[in-house]
Amino acid sequence: IVPDGVSIGHMITPLVRAQAGNIEVLLKLENLQPTGSYKDRGAATLVSVAKSLGIEKIALDTAGYAGASIAAYAAAGDMKCRVYAPEGMPKGALQQLDAYGAETVLVPGTRMDACAEVKKHLGTDWYYASPAYNPLFIEGVKSLAHELYEQLGGVVPEYIFVPAGNGSLLLGLYLGFMEIGRLPHLVAVQSDGCAPLYRAFEEAKGIAGDAAAAAEAPSSLFDDPDFSIERPKRLKEMLFAVESSGGAVVTVTEEELRAAQRALGHRGVYAELSAAAGLAAARKFFPHGKPDNYRVVVPVTGSGFKR
Repeated sequence: IVPDGVSIGHMITPLVRAQAGNIEVLLKLENLQPTGSYKDRGAATLVSVAKSLGIEKIALDTAGYAGASIAAYAAAGDMKCRVYAPEGMPKGALQQLDAYGAETVLVPGTRMDACAEVKKHLGTDWYYASPAYNPLFIEGVKSLAHELYEQLGGVVPEYIFVPAGNGSLLLGLYLGFMEIGRLPHLVAVQSDGCAPLYRAFEEAKGIAGDAAAAAEAPSSLFDDPDFSIERPKRLKEMLFAVESSGGAVVTVTEEELRAAQRALGHRGVYAELSAAAGLAAARKFFPHGKPDNYRVVVPVTGSGFKR
C-alpha cells in the first residue's frame, strides 16, 4: 500500500488450522477483508496510486468481487467509479456496488462482453482499473505473500493452493515470494469446465491426451465468472509462475467444490463457491495425507454473503 493511501480498514487476516479430510491445512481468511475478498489488497494499491496521480474517474468491467473492491476504495478516495457488468450478475453484488455509489452499466452477455463495452467508453476521462490488465492490482496482492511469511515466523510454506481465473492472486503470490527469496509450490486451481491454464500446463509437459482434452469441453455445471475465465490475459505468466515454483495445476468439479464449501461451513467459515476451490484441490492433491512437516496454505478468497 502506498504511504498515506486510501484505506477502508483492510486488515491482516487470520491464518487458522483446519482438518480437511486426511490433511491439516492453514486457512487464510481473506473472506474477512472489508468488502469480502482478497481483492481489497489489489484495490487499495491501485486506487491509492491513481488518486496520488490526480485521477478522479475510474472504470472497470467486473463479475462481482473486483468491482466491489474498486468501487469501495474509489468511494473512500472521493473518486467516481463506473462499473460495467454482465446482466446476470448476482443481485447481492449489484446492491453492494450501489451502496458504494458506483455507476453500474449492465451489459447483455458475458463478462467478456462487459470488458469489450467498457473499452468503448474510456476516452480520456476514465482510467481503466481492471485487475485483469492493470499491474498495480497485482502489486497490492503481493502483500499476501509477505503477510503469510510473517505469520509463519519467517518461513515459506511448502504448498499454497490458489484459485486461478485471471491469475491476479497466483501472480501476486509469485512476485511477493520472489521478493522474499524463496517460492512455495504454487498449485493453481481451475474448474473442470473451464481450465485454460490446466491445458497449457499439461501441454507443456507433453501430455496433450485425454486429460487435457477433457478440460476443453465444459463438464461441470459450475459457472462463476470470477473463477471461470476462458481466455486469461496473463496465461503465459501464470504458467511460468506455476512451473517456476515446482507447482501444478489441478481441476475440480462442481461436486468437489460444494463438498469443500460445506467443509468450510462446518468449520465456521462461510465462503462463496469458488473460494472453496483451494480446499477442494488440496484434498484432491493429497488423497492419502501429507508429510507432517508440510505447511499447506489455502486462501479462502471470498465471502459467501455476496452470492
